[in-house]
Amino acid sequence: MNVREQYPFLMKYFDNGIASESRQISHCILFYGSDIQAQYDLALEIARMLNCKGNRTENCQCLNCRWIKENNHPAVLTISKVDNKPSYDTSKTVISIDQARMIKNDLLVTSDYHRVLIFCDRDKEGNIQGLNQLNFQADAANALLKTFEEPPSKTTFIFLTKDKSDMITTVVSRAQCFYVPSMKEEERDFSLVKDAMDGYLELERNEVLDFNDKILEVAKMVDPLDVFTQMQNYIEALLKTNLDNLSVKVKLISDIKAVETAKKEYRLNMNILTIIETLSFKLIS
Repeated sequence: MNVREQYPFLMKYFDNGIASESRQISHCILFYGSDIQAQYDLALEIARMLNCKGNRTENCQCLNCRWIKENNHPAVLTISKVDNKPSYDTSKTVISIDQARMIKNDLLVTSDYHRVLIFCDRDKEGNIQGLNQLNFQADAANALLKTFEEPPSKTTFIFLTKDKSDMITTVVSRAQCFYVPSMKEEERDFSLVKDAMDGYLELERNEVLDFNDKILEVAKMVDPLDVFTQMQNYIEALLKTNLDNLSVKVKLISDIKAVETAKKEYRLNMNILTIIETLSFKLIS
């Protein structure tokens, strides 16, 4: 299944924006979610549509489309700790200030193409990974903030990360953010929370305390982080079956974010009773 079939709602949004006379898509885009490779594939597809000289269909064979499908386009660049670094840059663990300066200088030169810079990370095997505040630190990000805010014409920046909180807030505030759910056919366990979560979307407000008690009971038996992860797995499974229902989709994405917030609060040693109660009221609304 290709990226268009996996993410029809997202692709329709970008198709419409790119097809409009004013090309109404943001020049700064942030994708977040667990499947970083899917985000990268989306970024390449957006780059292809922005540069296509044909009919922008997925089977177009114009030169720009062929280059991008081969990941060999001169204006569609992957920016990571190992990709597109100056020859004198010896840093190997971060997107560096030297890289930031090189990017700014390169963008001063006009281009006939629509330039797309995809910011991400790579693991030791070269697989695409997400940005965080260790591999894309504040000094390099801040060196590019003005460029992100007021880029040259026909320039788009795309950032890939697992969670928006992994990025410095000044980058997030300049980007249009899209949650990219994982479509991988993998088993995600939610057996611990299934009884509590089944039908939670239909629960009324006066049932929230009963829901809260069920989740709390499970959290007393195992690590609460495992409970929160299984809750996210359950909600993501629901999301995959409701991609065409916009109102439900928006609610489920909001719920995933709420559970992620609960995880962070637990890691900060907040009271688990308070965390689960707050989460329960967010989910049952």
